[in-house]
Amino acid sequence: MGFSSTMYNLVFRRTSRFTVAVLASAFVFERGFDMASEKIFDTINKGKQWKDIKHKYEN
Repeated sequence: MGFSSTMYNLVFRRTSRFTVAVLASAFVFERGFDMASEKIFDTINKGKQWKDIKHKYEN
């Protein structure tokens, strides 16, 4: 049994399983993309954000 037949039997055989797989994949992709873009933004703007300079202004 190859990879494609295993994927067919586990995911694509029933519409409900396929729908759950698509929704789960979209959720995981969204979280990963959000975390990666946030990390890139924080790296580029290091020292310019409120979280980096708030200690100067708080009593």
